[in-house]
Amino acid sequence: MKTLLITNARLINEGAIRDADVLIRGDRIEQVGGSIAAPGNGEVIDAAGRFLMPGMIDDQVHFREPGLTAKGDLATESAAAAAGGITSFMDMPNVDPLTVTREELAAKYRRAEGRCSANYGFYLGATNTNIEEIKALEIGEACGIKVFMGASTGDMLVDDHDALELIFEHAPVIVDTHCEDSPMIWANEAQAKEQYGDDVPLTEHPNIRSADACLKSSTLATGLARKHDALLHVLHLTTAIEMDLFSPAHRSEKRITAEVCVHHLWFDESRYDELGTRIKCNPAIKRAEDREALLAALNDGRIDIIATDHAPHTAEEKDNPYFKAPAGLPLVQHAVQVLFDLAARGSISHELIVDRVCHAPADIFGVGERGYVREGYFADLVIVDPHKSTTVQSADVLYKCGWSPFEGHTFSSTIDTTIVNGEAVWRDGRLTGAIAGKRMDFSRAR
Repeated sequence: MKTLLITNARLINEGAIRDADVLIRGDRIEQVGGSIAAPGNGEVIDAAGRFLMPGMIDDQVHFREPGLTAKGDLATESAAAAAGGITSFMDMPNVDPLTVTREELAAKYRRAEGRCSANYGFYLGATNTNIEEIKALEIGEACGIKVFMGASTGDMLVDDHDALELIFEHAPVIVDTHCEDSPMIWANEAQAKEQYGDDVPLTEHPNIRSADACLKSSTLATGLARKHDALLHVLHLTTAIEMDLFSPAHRSEKRITAEVCVHHLWFDESRYDELGTRIKCNPAIKRAEDREALLAALNDGRIDIIATDHAPHTAEEKDNPYFKAPAGLPLVQHAVQVLFDLAARGSISHELIVDRVCHAPADIFGVGERGYVREGYFADLVIVDPHKSTTVQSADVLYKCGWSPFEGHTFSSTIDTTIVNGEAVWRDGRLTGAIAGKRMDFSRAR
């Protein structure tokens, strides 16, 4: 069986940083320790003091397959994810056809088999009328049930209160919500149109997709979860005023958890004049004060997971006026580097990064034997060079859409190597061609 030894690494894992070697045999970690002897005929990677961490598990991506593959697909976007140190992803259901039946869910897994550079799992989407599909869902079939409690890209708004009650009452697995109040947003849109006509400036986006609209919806979601004792994970939080809804307790003690995405930790509303629709997303990027509150909530434990909400659109689609430009931006290729830049600034620690992008998603979604560097676990690993900078150039972007909101920025770190199930899929600045992703196991049940 193939062996791979990683030596001289600075291992970030389970709240500590230490010198370690890691021996991989096949697709599993066989040994973690100091001065492991090199296997006779195996490969050796000398990390030379670089950081070694579990691969990021991204609990929220839109890889656009099936039906929207001009923007991206499972093969292209998972390759970009692997280049960015993401070894596992959970893909959303607002595709075409919508993933709102167990039949479509199974079809999506069949599409992914043998094509993904990273491990994969898929959500079952909720609608106002598919409660019987939700009730019939078996543990492990889906990573979670996605509920759009605010209208976004796609036609999956769940706005019937009785339907929401049934979803929270009967969901057999974790419920994952997009929380924005659509009636408030529609009223804000009408007001903006009255003031500006069709030429609404992008600076109005955080006013249209307002903090109050977020708070109203997330308050409803957390209230329903408490009423029905459901497992709830609130996705892509963006506002300071929502933070009081969430507990700073450890995730093992909570049934309601929260997520923030990298772009909401990086950008604020001051960047709309420069980047325009390139950073239009739902929920909106908001004030600098909101970004700082999100960082504080990460540090005190109110926010449990960091994800991307990777949502590519073509440059042509984005190059439109406010109401015609779709929301969403491509992020997986540089997400880990965003976080390492934040660590270099002192905003978060390296230990916290690994906890929130590796350990927490594994725990909260019940991902089997991934998310930690442990003997016997799958060998999903990333080597990060914190001293080698990377300047983002369009020629190096691997997304099918061909652009990145970070173009021109120089990150302080580089993703040196990404290993998925014991196979190096990214090394020395290029994809190796290995298609190593496998279907993930999910065991957490209500």
